Amino acid sequence: MDIYASDDEKGEEIKQWWRDNGRSVVVACVVATLAIFSGRYWLEHQNTQSQKASQVYQQVSYALDNEDYATAELAVESLFAEFSDSPYAVFSSFDMASKSVKNNDNASAQTYLNWVINHAKLSTHKELASLRLAQVLLLENKLDEALSLTKASTSIAFSSLWSELQGDIYIALSKPEQAREAYQKSLSKINQGEPRQQILQIKLDDVAVSKNG
Repeated sequence: MDIYASDDEKGEEIKQWWRDNGRSVVVACVVATLAIFSGRYWLEHQNTQSQKASQVYQQVSYALDNEDYATAELAVESLFAEFSDSPYAVFSSFDMASKSVKNNDNASAQTYLNWVINHAKLSTHKELASLRLAQVLLLENKLDEALSLTKASTSIAFSSLWSELQGDIYIALSKPEQAREAYQKSLSKINQGEPRQQILQIKLDDVAVSKNG
């Protein structure tokens, strides 16, 4: 049995429902349309920003390849100012830090690595920057600062590298026993056959020779 007595009553029922709910339906449609367009705009904006950041990063790489450090620095400053959330800003910082160390400009290297530590979104990038910063501090003979960084790390992925670096620092501090323990710990965290295994074993053997000598 039809719940409506007639087509007229059905029509009146629909009209009444529209009078009661029409405004809500219109508002919902408008909101949904705006959400769709705003979402598309955001995605397009993100894509455009990423492309721009990539282009600036290419400028950094090209300038560094040609040893045009002044141009590279300006491009990196642009990345920091306009695209600090982009991974390209992080990549450029690592590149600049590496070039700085090669040019014996350890102060600049520390500045770029600290930028990554303070601004990178990925913990992997932060951890790698901390590891490289500790290496630079070792080069600067700032042994206590470098050692503090190795002890502060809780990284699993970089644990072997941290232990190896800690051993290097203990060697510089003339503490062969602690160095030996650090190298052994580093060895225990890598797989058999890895290229670093031979290097670590040489360091460990050198510590033993030094101790016996």
